[in-house]
Amino acid sequence: MGSSRIGSYRKRHLTIARVRMRKAWHYIFSVAVLGLYGGQVCPYIDSLDPFLWVATLAILFSLMFFASVTFYKYFADSIKNPNMPIWIFKTEYGMYVIAGFAITFINMSLFAFPFGSGMKILLGFLGLGFFTAADLSLESERRVMEKARRGESDQPSGKYLPLTTRFTATAIATTVLSMGVIFLVINKDLVWLAGISTENISSARQSVISELVFVTIIILAELLNLIGSFSSNLKMYLGNENNVLISVANGNMDAKVPVIINDEFGVMGNYTNDMIDKLRTRTQELVITRDVAIHSMTSLAEMRDNETGLHIIRTQYYVKALAENLKTHTLYKDYLNDETIELLYKSAPLHDIGKVGIPDSILLKPGKHTDEEFEVMKKHAFYGKEAIEKAEAMLGSNSFLRYAREIAGSHHEKWDGNGYPEKLSGEKIPFAARLMAVADVYDALISKRVYKPAFTHEKARDILLEGKGVHFDPVIVDAFLATESDFISIAKKYEDA
Repeated sequence: MGSSRIGSYRKRHLTIARVRMRKAWHYIFSVAVLGLYGGQVCPYIDSLDPFLWVATLAILFSLMFFASVTFYKYFADSIKNPNMPIWIFKTEYGMYVIAGFAITFINMSLFAFPFGSGMKILLGFLGLGFFTAADLSLESERRVMEKARRGESDQPSGKYLPLTTRFTATAIATTVLSMGVIFLVINKDLVWLAGISTENISSARQSVISELVFVTIIILAELLNLIGSFSSNLKMYLGNENNVLISVANGNMDAKVPVIINDEFGVMGNYTNDMIDKLRTRTQELVITRDVAIHSMTSLAEMRDNETGLHIIRTQYYVKALAENLKTHTLYKDYLNDETIELLYKSAPLHDIGKVGIPDSILLKPGKHTDEEFEVMKKHAFYGKEAIEKAEAMLGSNSFLRYAREIAGSHHEKWDGNGYPEKLSGEKIPFAARLMAVADVYDALISKRVYKPAFTHEKARDILLEGKGVHFDPVIVDAFLATESDFISIAKKYEDA
């Protein structure tokens, strides 16, 4: 048997193995209850040797246990995981029904029990069998759900079975069986009391009350166990649905509701998964549209600028390197997650989009600008911010547009408040713009311009250090120092031709 086949066999039988232990406890409980129950409802059982009666039950349930284990061993592989709970219910209940008829036949054949007495014992088997089968089925359902969470389960098939129908059927069955057992006990006691003398009536009353208390405790114990088991499954289904919805709300489009049964929860799970698939597709389309828009606007800015497109690529990688370094910083660990860093990276190319509004005579001038020309040039930050604000007014604000607006409008602000266009200072300058300021200035320093040569990395670093706390956010300058090797690698990889 190959390793994959062995793994499949183990996974298939995991549910059976865990249900088997719970079943063993149910069988032991059934032997204990029936050993006492028989004498409570049937005088004929009370006439038997107690040891013989309990031994007979123990042997019978041992045979049932090994028969069911053998049955599962040979047929479990042919049962799909979603069908396992109902399969276990039918098998377990069938075992109890067969055992009930078997013990009834033995008692009537060997000990000349009347038909009525045999039916009393059969009812006890049917009652305990129902509780056992229902509980093991619910336990199996939980195990199948665990496998479904790991992606190891199949989609449910078969007829749709409403949860209300299951609940109603279970309630009716437990009520009928419980009332039937109580009726038999009361009927037996009434017959017995009819032959009791007046002087023994007090002790007889205590005996009757003890029997009713015993039967009531057993029924309540089974009911409470079944209610607890059902509640656990209900909590599990609701928890799965809520956890997936919360996960999707936090941006995880890979979340899926495990669906293992054809009922209301299965329908909700299927529709939720379908909704997530459609939402993922729509989100991917929006991301592609956004990236195309960024690329188009960036290309437009490149066509009118005397800076190369590699400047745009380098600066966005610088921004990403700084953000990755700062995501563990005390000030930013709650702000900088993978999604935010990706948006900052994709927004960075739009930092100079406002240059589209600068006249060619100034924008494309092959030399240093005059003071008047520089004042016009400085307006590109305002133009970029204004253009993106108009987009926000039409499309609604979102993280990408917000970061792009902050970067375009404020990347020339200075920490001491002497920048432009709004003379913002300190942390009033958006964080995204503070990142961009370091990245943009560094790249401008190491790049050749018509009015200056390319500076070395060391000289650019010294200038950035001089601007720490004056031009630049001190924390971001520290992040730059921690990522110097990344900056050098990025500059070399995307070096101007």
